[in-house]
Amino acid sequence: MEDRTQQEQASPAVRKRVRDSFDRQGLMSHLGARITHIGPGRVHIVLPARPEVTQQHGYVHAGATSAIADSAGGYAALTLFDEESDVLTVEYKINLLAPAAGDHLEAIGTVLKSGRTLTVCALEVHGVQPDGTRKLVANGQQTLIRADRPTT
Repeated sequence: MEDRTQQEQASPAVRKRVRDSFDRQGLMSHLGARITHIGPGRVHIVLPARPEVTQQHGYVHAGATSAIADSAGGYAALTLFDEESDVLTVEYKINLLAPAAGDHLEAIGTVLKSGRTLTVCALEVHGVQPDGTRKLVANGQQTLIRADRPTT
């Protein structure tokens, strides 16, 4: 049975805030990543496998893999924060479990505990084949800090 949190959508205002923030990230744009799901405490980011994001053996580079995992967790946390708050990563740990291969990677950030100051997220990255077959290629944990939204 599929987890209900995979289906649940955040409010339109939260989705807009997350997408607007994501669109300002130069690295995600440079990598070609895109958000595919924004739910309360859960965000999915997809990265197409392209030569520009691979390492010398043709697998998606660990830096690209961990970057999308970090962003997925950060945005998952942001979905639970008020409008005046922003988020910064304090630390994260990634275990690379298998070569990051497939048509694309899908990073999933899920909030485990949202606090007043610190939030902890679980991170998963799956390699997805053209037929939809999925393989867990990385997992991790992340701590984020709630910050005041910068004034521009």
